[in-house]
Amino acid sequence: MIAFVLRRLIQAVIVMIAVAFIAFLLFQYVGDPVVFLLGQDAKPEQIREMRASLGLDRPFFVQFWHFLVNASQGEFGLSLRQGAKVSRLIGERFPATLELALVAAVLALFIGIPMGVYTALRRGTFMSQVFMTVSLLGVSLPTFLIGILLILVFAVLLGWFPSFGRGETVQFGWWTSGLFKADGWHHIVLPAVTLAIFQLTLIMRLVRAEMLEVLRTDYIKFARARGLSNRAIHFGHALKNTLVPVMTITGLQLGGLIAFAIITESVFQWPGMGLLFIQAVTFADVPVMAAYLCLIALIFVVINLVVDLLYFVVDPRLRVGKAGGH
Repeated sequence: MIAFVLRRLIQAVIVMIAVAFIAFLLFQYVGDPVVFLLGQDAKPEQIREMRASLGLDRPFFVQFWHFLVNASQGEFGLSLRQGAKVSRLIGERFPATLELALVAAVLALFIGIPMGVYTALRRGTFMSQVFMTVSLLGVSLPTFLIGILLILVFAVLLGWFPSFGRGETVQFGWWTSGLFKADGWHHIVLPAVTLAIFQLTLIMRLVRAEMLEVLRTDYIKFARARGLSNRAIHFGHALKNTLVPVMTITGLQLGGLIAFAIITESVFQWPGMGLLFIQAVTFADVPVMAAYLCLIALIFVVINLVVDLLYFVVDPRLRVGKAGGH
């Protein structure tokens, strides 16, 4: 177990160094930060002094080493557009994105898994066909179109939910949360549903496919021969084994929800990291872009590590394999 964790940690460190190198290249080849800070009319002497103060006159790998040290401490310099520390801007936006992703993930799990089980056990029924049709639409329609349609129906025509913003929030130190206010829940419904629909349909189809495969295995036939009830077979044996691969996909999808909330946040003007990244790309704000890239990579690495550990704990075949290898 310890060797397994160490191996995964080493892999995670290598991935983060590679991502940091890509982010560092943004500073080198996507515009000149000195020009952004001083303007086009700066004198050559001012440019040389600024480059020296920022350390841009040092050798390439020396700059990269300083970038790694600062990035490991969460420091990416100042935003070229807003003039504020990038770490502060990310810290202000991260709670909104995380809450949106968590609510969307909960919706996807608690709706997608039951729908997948139902469509596997009740194949051919009318509701099963309806669920499959809805899932096909959820996979096919782009996220921005789903968001616009939800705004049109539930915000403009029916007036049930607001179409933009986060609503009222509560401050807990540096963390802000809208989940402790009714207005916050009122604002998060439409963007969370928009973000959850694709993940929901993906989980539903995955659970259905895995459930059908498990129900055809020999040990399920043996369980039926023993006289076990359908409830015990379906939920005590089949579903438990179905959720092992689903757990892996779901964990990675949580990282995807955080990383790819950009479109949803843009449509609903949700004040999260995705909207900050879009604004950074528009204004070529390289420090913010680099910080976002590193943070998203870190989230994926951490989630992947946790999923690997859970998979190792849940699936006894892995433990047996490791023991046999030793």
